[in-house]
Amino acid sequence: MVDRSHKPSAISAKAAGPQPTVDVSDNGVTAKLPTGESVEVLLHGASVISWKSKGEVENLWLSESAVLDGSKPVRGGIPVVFPNFGPAPKDHATSKNPQHGFARNVRWEFLGKSTSEGEASKGSDDSVKLDFGLYSTALSDEARKAWPYDFGLVYSVTLSQEGLRTVLNVRNEGKEAFEFQVLLHTYLRVKDISKTTINGLASATYSDKVLSLPTATQSTPTLSINGEVDRVYKSLAQDTTSVLEGGKPRFDVVRDNLVDTVVWNPWIEKAKGMGDFSPKDGYKNMLCVEVGAVDGWQKLDGGEGWEGGQVIRSLL
Repeated sequence: MVDRSHKPSAISAKAAGPQPTVDVSDNGVTAKLPTGESVEVLLHGASVISWKSKGEVENLWLSESAVLDGSKPVRGGIPVVFPNFGPAPKDHATSKNPQHGFARNVRWEFLGKSTSEGEASKGSDDSVKLDFGLYSTALSDEARKAWPYDFGLVYSVTLSQEGLRTVLNVRNEGKEAFEFQVLLHTYLRVKDISKTTINGLASATYSDKVLSLPTATQSTPTLSINGEVDRVYKSLAQDTTSVLEGGKPRFDVVRDNLVDTVVWNPWIEKAKGMGDFSPKDGYKNMLCVEVGAVDGWQKLDGGEGWEGGQVIRSLL
């Protein structure tokens, strides 16, 4: 046998580094990265109820009285709003649906997980994606009668060191076209709402539910919260909305194929009136920045699909 002078060396298998862990229970799914980040998703509503950054820092606000047994929507975290936002219009096909639709109040199916590889030198995975599905065939007869369309939803929750990505894919599985709205109702946890501001809304048009204004314009570059706020910002030019605490960046919320953003804080009186909102002064530690498509309707013909979502980055 002739010994080749430039014979390639044998490829040695690199030992796998630490991998994400995924625990599945009857109620939900929890994933954790080797670097400490974690996410927890209930099967009820596919609601994300916890997202922790490295160092066990909780980024989402969850009411202490949130109902997690599937009997009602979750107060806090990231509920999924579909196929209508708010009370459905009386003259629309969604008119018989409950407020904010049915997706947040039915049980979803866990479809599985997938991971992405990190840097080759680390030999470990740096993100994990959890997929959840909801199909028209899984709805109750009552819900099917209220909204009799054939659809399929796949909701993907991806945890990485950089942040949390949540994406909803909607598909019309039937022949008849339907219209829908979608919103990711994110409750961000903040230290002090009086010192929290929002950037990225300057010059945007919005409707103000508190003041009953159908149309107004954001006149300042920064929005401060000093009372009840419930605004729908429409067709935002910037993809990113930033939340600051004491003038320092806390969160970036980046929209993907979603042009609207709802900003909500119930403040004192409305918080007192919600039975599942606690502590009653919890409004001081939460701010909803909710990305969606809620100004008008998205339409899907038979066989068509649509996808939209967000990436939230914790900037601590």
